[in-house]
Amino acid sequence: MKLALIGAGQRGMIYSSSAFPRAEIIAVTDPDEGRRRAAAEQFGIAPERRYASVEEFYRQGKICDAVIIASMDRDHYAQTMQALELGYDILLEKPISPSPEECVKIQQKANEKGRKVTVCHVLRYTNFYSEIKNLIDRGELGKVLTIQHNENIGNFHMAHSFVRGNWRRSDLSSPLIMQKSCHDMDLLAWLADSDAKRISSYGDLAFFKEENAPPDSSDRCVTCKAAKDCRFDARKMYLPIAGGWPATVVAEDQSEEGLLKALESGPYGRCVFRNDNDVCDNQVSIIEFKNGVKVTFHLSAFTNKMHRTIKIMCEHGEIRGDDSRNIIEVTKFASNMAEGQEQRIIRPATVSGGHNGGDTGLMNDFLNELERSGGESRSSIDKSVESHLMAYAAEKARLTGTVVDMDRMKSELLEAVSVSG
Repeated sequence: MKLALIGAGQRGMIYSSSAFPRAEIIAVTDPDEGRRRAAAEQFGIAPERRYASVEEFYRQGKICDAVIIASMDRDHYAQTMQALELGYDILLEKPISPSPEECVKIQQKANEKGRKVTVCHVLRYTNFYSEIKNLIDRGELGKVLTIQHNENIGNFHMAHSFVRGNWRRSDLSSPLIMQKSCHDMDLLAWLADSDAKRISSYGDLAFFKEENAPPDSSDRCVTCKAAKDCRFDARKMYLPIAGGWPATVVAEDQSEEGLLKALESGPYGRCVFRNDNDVCDNQVSIIEFKNGVKVTFHLSAFTNKMHRTIKIMCEHGEIRGDDSRNIIEVTKFASNMAEGQEQRIIRPATVSGGHNGGDTGLMNDFLNELERSGGESRSSIDKSVESHLMAYAAEKARLTGTVVDMDRMKSELLEAVSVSG
């Protein structure tokens, strides 16, 4: 099996590493020379297969079995459509595209060409959420009625990726709920086993803005008089974790000197309160599914760690989960307050790799799919578009203060796609 990597950033390298050595990575495309070189050295890619532009790569025609597209959000559409024209199967980083029209066009093109497009919804592949799905499907607690789900971003992760980083502005990448939480929309649709009926949403940029900057602060941490008492001082965030994420994103040189040099002029040394970021730092969405399941989804930067928590309320009991603790609590309802509850604790098998083994599970599924003639991946393009339309609807509801009817929105979307060709 031969693959090419388009976008040698963190996620692209993770997916490629999960595939290697079961699959050979024969080409890399990335505009950054350092990232190209790192990928080429790790996977033994020949010098003539290292491309600075995706156009240069595509001019070679189809030279391998599939491509991994892990570039920036707004590059996905053009790169994916051209790959489909050339006959490539694709592993596509989420989001498919920030544009719902482009998501649908990719789906239509993949089906027209008979190509496989697997979207990187890695949570479906974790033992943790697979166990929750199995609990629901076995029906021992009856039907699912309501779900409370939280994506706890972590205040330092928000500051790194969505205030200072590549995903800080909707016009450069995607709205936060699309970029970060199409994962969660996909997970909720999978667990509810239904398409969404209607969605409302509320949120804003509440904290990471100039009015909350400390007195005497400046636009860069290295020159800031308030840095000593600020937890977002870039030196506090990155120097103690040199060699690990997210410090490795800041600079190729992970020495103290190399990191400090990057913070003096690079994006990760900017003040989190004096930046050009505009994405939400908190958002609450209410989702009604067609089968009657109601969901509240809470996306928040104001947590101490990065993790997800979930509570699923069924007819005869409830399921609680915390993926950071790898604990699932299953409780059957009692007849009264005095009666002892029937409860069991499940600790799913742990698997090495990112997203609690989800990255490895995703890549194994993708490679298995390429090797067999039939079947469909757990996160195929046909299954994954729904989550993106849900995220788009939530953002539309937030911006307009309305409740979005999903069928009406989809009908209007398909009409717009048909008109645009």
